[in-house]
Amino acid sequence: MSITANRIKELRTQKKLTQQGLADIINSSRGTVAKYEGDERNPSYAMLSLIADALDTTVEYLQGKTDSPLKTAHNGSDDNGDEPPLTEGQKQVAYFIDPSATPEEIEQIKKLVEIAKLSKRRL
Repeated sequence: MSITANRIKELRTQKKLTQQGLADIINSSRGTVAKYEGDERNPSYAMLSLIADALDTTVEYLQGKTDSPLKTAHNGSDDNGDEPPLTEGQKQVAYFIDPSATPEEIEQIKKLVEIAKLSKRRL
């Protein structure tokens, strides 16, 4: 089983959430959560982000890129100079545009939103 599947299940049970409880928080179905935990389906980056928020952790932890499940405080941008994390609204917009969007596609979506915001300011 993948590290992502294991960590989603582990954190969900630590939080005393049922699969249905997690599904309700991330606006999904219990069957989808079961498939993520059973390693039958891989969540998109946008969905991983929603799951990470629901489980009070980071996407990097769920993906096995770090061993610390704790969120770190952000002051506008990450310590390594990256852009600030997506807001809840931005995550939902990216997910609803394309639930299977890759991180690169999400970046393109963010750029398009920024262009739209700039255009609106000029009107």
